[in-house]
Amino acid sequence: MKAVVCTGYGPPQVLQLREVAKPVPGDSEVLVKIRATAVTASDIFIRGSELPWRSRIPMRVMIGLTKPRRAVIGLVLAGEIESAGKNAKRFKVGDQVYGVTGFDLGAYAEYTCMKETDSRHGCLARKPAGISFEAATVAAYGGLLALQYLDKGNLRRGQRVLIYGASGTCGTTAVQIAKHWGAHVTGVCSTANLELVTSLGADSVIDYTRQNSPDPGVRFDLILDAVGRMKTSKLKEASRKALSPGGRYVSIDDGALKLDSRRLAALTDLVEAGHVRPVIDRCYPLEKIVEAHSYVGEGHKKGGVAITI
Repeated sequence: MKAVVCTGYGPPQVLQLREVAKPVPGDSEVLVKIRATAVTASDIFIRGSELPWRSRIPMRVMIGLTKPRRAVIGLVLAGEIESAGKNAKRFKVGDQVYGVTGFDLGAYAEYTCMKETDSRHGCLARKPAGISFEAATVAAYGGLLALQYLDKGNLRRGQRVLIYGASGTCGTTAVQIAKHWGAHVTGVCSTANLELVTSLGADSVIDYTRQNSPDPGVRFDLILDAVGRMKTSKLKEASRKALSPGGRYVSIDDGALKLDSRRLAALTDLVEAGHVRPVIDRCYPLEKIVEAHSYVGEGHKKGGVAITI
């Protein structure tokens, strides 16, 4: 089968398309024929190991010292069940699924094996009907992040939430979910993305290229930092000072992504009901994975970048 192999830590060019052995599912696994994957921020970090030294060393201990232990990286997928082990019962052949592969990675390939049960090695759920496989990969990554950290922030109806990075994979989903939950949503993005974030339901938007603080007197019950603590700005610092008494600030890098098929199932319901629309910036074929990584690495994408397999 075709797969993209990460030959070492470094620039996008360390990714190479090769022929590798097709995996065989174990007794409690399913074999997924992957129709699409995505280039996520996590993939960029894994490939480039571009983290502060205090984080880089623990990360390499976990995933590999000089290169990823799993030669085929890739964190999210959408596809079909092609076969299943004798003890696998949740899914049947032909079911369309989407999910996150966790520490096993392996989504940059035509096939991968996954356990049906949630673990640090991944989670799977039924793919939302009515959207493409490419859109499903964007929904899976952005949706799990958004749900995890909106839950962590204990967002409630009627509260005011500021989503910093509202035009990214997590941010575009978080804006829609928060609005559906009845919050007053302020999105932070660049000039080019103001119209997009407004179209997703944001009640107001702040252009971080033109404004260094929220409007005077505005207070937020929750700030969701959807770009991570490594990215700083005067606006982000000023926004934190605009938290209401008892308000909460949560960042998407406050702990590992929780691999939870129940959250994925809830996300499926939200997408199918029309409350969440996955936003795709670009789609690339697997053969152009280097180009896709280069584009995402520039840090200016809108929503997610998908890979068709």
